[in-house]
Amino acid sequence: MNEAILERTGERPIIRFERHLHKPVDVVWRAVTDPDEMRAWFPTKIEIDEWQVGAPLTHVFEGSEIDPLPGTVTEWDPPRRVAFTWGTDTITFELAPGTDGGTDFVLTEELGAAIAARNAAGWETCLDRLEHGEATVEWKPRFDHYVERFQKVLGQQEGPPAGVHIE
Repeated sequence: MNEAILERTGERPIIRFERHLHKPVDVVWRAVTDPDEMRAWFPTKIEIDEWQVGAPLTHVFEGSEIDPLPGTVTEWDPPRRVAFTWGTDTITFELAPGTDGGTDFVLTEELGAAIAARNAAGWETCLDRLEHGEATVEWKPRFDHYVERFQKVLGQQEGPPAGVHIE
């Protein structure tokens, strides 16, 4: 499934993506935890000394006016699960071996209701880059789609952050 699933289990919504990647778990694990490899698909540059529970990290938005966001590693179970904060949000990556030697990959983000459509569109674009090396659809049509889906449930949805211009 390529599209975000909206979960409402607690106070804050969770967006969930499930993808099957045709690369083995060890390759995907490096892609989602090695800061240099993450730069090919992840929306920020990650600055971290060592992945371990409690370790601080920084999300640097290169090429934009957005200030760096602090984060903390909250779970670390290589090569199966890693979770960390992104400001006030929590991002989790879960990996499991697929039946074909690939990887079943799940990304979740617990986040503020008003940014669910924006972030879902962003993650869908990022996951396309992780899977295919490029985005298969532009951000704006995805955003419009998620606004239509999520606004009924979560209320007004915010567009890109100030200082970020997306066509």
